[in-house]
Amino acid sequence: MEQNSINIKHNSKVKELTISALSIALVFVATTFINIRLPISVNGGLIHLGNTMLFTIAIVFGKKRGAISGAFGMAMFDVFSGWGPWAPFTFIIRGTMGYIIGHLANDKNRNGNSLFWNIVSMLLAGLFMIPGYYITEGLLYGNWVAPLTSVPGNIIQSVFGIIFGLPLSSALIKIKIKNFI
Repeated sequence: MEQNSINIKHNSKVKELTISALSIALVFVATTFINIRLPISVNGGLIHLGNTMLFTIAIVFGKKRGAISGAFGMAMFDVFSGWGPWAPFTFIIRGTMGYIIGHLANDKNRNGNSLFWNIVSMLLAGLFMIPGYYITEGLLYGNWVAPLTSVPGNIIQSVFGIIFGLPLSSALIKIKIKNFI
């Protein structure tokens, strides 16, 4: 009997670690490979679907998985794409975004099923991201005017995440993806 309870606990930990690793990988891959580079600001711009994965994971799996996947997935993108100095800031900003979305979308037994709270959570996360990256860019470049040019790109990032993340998370919840995992 004791052996079985150890295996169940062990399998649960392995399952959690596996889901977290896959979530991080989904955010990283969507950020790295599903993107468009645009001359949005002085420092360039990147529109990617990493937000879609982050938003979806946070809505479907909650605040812990949302925070972990956003923080590690997008910080890894920064490190491996030559944006290393941004990585610590991205870790905090994206991790917080995942937490905000996962918390609000799943609070009070909503379980990601409330369209209203899903939208509110993503909008609030976007409202956190915009000043977060404004401050980051100001600190990294020592200029507080140029970062203003990045604001439209960050708004576009959030809008893309909402447009694609809402139907994807809704579909995954509808098919009860958590029951399959």
